[in-house]
Amino acid sequence: MNIKIVFYVLGGLLRLLGLLMIVPLGVAYYYGESLTPFLVSIVITVLTGLILLSYKTDEDWMRKEGFAIVALGWLAVAVFGAIPFMLDGISPLNSLFEAMSAFTTTGSTILTDIESHPKGILFWRSMMQWLGGMGIIVLFIAVLPKFGVAGRQLFRAEAPGPTEDKLKPRIRETAKILWMVYFVISFAEVVALLLAGLSLYDAITHTFTTMACGGFSPYGTSIEAFRSPLVEYIITFFMFVSGANFALHYRAIYVDKDFLLKDDEFRFYTALTLAATGLLTLLLYRDINTGFFDSFRLAIFQVVSIMTTTGFATADFNFWSDSAKMVLLLIMFVGGCAGSTGGGIKVVRILMLLRHGRVELFKSLHPRAIRGVKFNNKNVPDEVINSIFSFVVIYLFIFMSSALILAVLGMDIITSTTASIATLGNIGPGLNVVGPMGTFDPIPPLGKLILIANMWIGRLEVYTVIVLFTPEFWNK
Repeated sequence: MNIKIVFYVLGGLLRLLGLLMIVPLGVAYYYGESLTPFLVSIVITVLTGLILLSYKTDEDWMRKEGFAIVALGWLAVAVFGAIPFMLDGISPLNSLFEAMSAFTTTGSTILTDIESHPKGILFWRSMMQWLGGMGIIVLFIAVLPKFGVAGRQLFRAEAPGPTEDKLKPRIRETAKILWMVYFVISFAEVVALLLAGLSLYDAITHTFTTMACGGFSPYGTSIEAFRSPLVEYIITFFMFVSGANFALHYRAIYVDKDFLLKDDEFRFYTALTLAATGLLTLLLYRDINTGFFDSFRLAIFQVVSIMTTTGFATADFNFWSDSAKMVLLLIMFVGGCAGSTGGGIKVVRILMLLRHGRVELFKSLHPRAIRGVKFNNKNVPDEVINSIFSFVVIYLFIFMSSALILAVLGMDIITSTTASIATLGNIGPGLNVVGPMGTFDPIPPLGKLILIANMWIGRLEVYTVIVLFTPEFWNK
């Protein structure tokens, strides 16, 4: 692997990150807060980027460089993005946890008194989620000179999965289109929240974290702080939109308005959301003292929030019945659609596994029959199915391993289990200690490091990070 290429691209990424910190610097200046955390962070980040840019080389890229750049790039932006938190008085480990949670759009937090932190810091916390939502590498490709084949390698490494959307032949054009759609829908949500009565600051910060399926809020009680059904429904709608494939949004706008409804994954995504919402509505109506429509409002918000891995909350579901919490726990393993800002295993993988199971069941009755898995009326190659099986096995192994480590460190079984899946699936809140109104701060230091790794691995869908730890990767 050519380390000079890796350093050079990371340098450009850090320089871009440093320049983006000017935005929260302006917010801090507007509210009369200390500018030191961002001024120092900008200088350190930009200078480091310029130093790494001195490693410029014209040598050709290999696939290994693409994996290394993406995996180390996400780690680097989390490390340097954590500097403002450290200068705000948060410990280095907790700062890294918060920054990794932000960039990976996880939404798990170690902050125990969120409102006590400066607005500039909280704005940066939300902005990091928005940047990480569509992908910092995708942004990098979109705003910098074209990379050609190398850019496609980066694009694939950052957003791996069973499907790949190429909206334009040139990968830079695809990256621009995805960010354009992302920005336009974000602008629409800001306007909607302003019309619903939120301040500009609240509208922007919550739009950042809604569109990214991130879930950070400047308030400790999350969306419940507004006590507004209208705000809840607006955010529910945009969470659902963000949990769908953004390439489909583009095609639905510019190619065929019915494109979304024709897509197998989107239809299954909608069906799962409606089914979980209906079941949870009935459970809440039965178990808590509230009307049917209030039960529906609580249910649809929390189902969409967890399903899309956003992690917002309008109630402390730690106090719901076990059956209601089980609904939420199950959809934690699903996640959003491929090509969305959501995390998790992804709807398309779940759908293909179910269809594969149906095919195998049919073959058990008709051994000589020839039938394969289809997706959008096209046959799915066996290697794709095998890749999905491998992904799910590794994903579940990491989940169980991290949950076991947390349990050994002294956390109870529910906290250990849900903290593990909440970070690996980039969901945010779990249950018990790490519930929606709780914090990850009580997790021991080693446990926090495990969960930081979970967030990093989960955001890049396992392979891009795990491959760095294989001997074959470093062999020539």
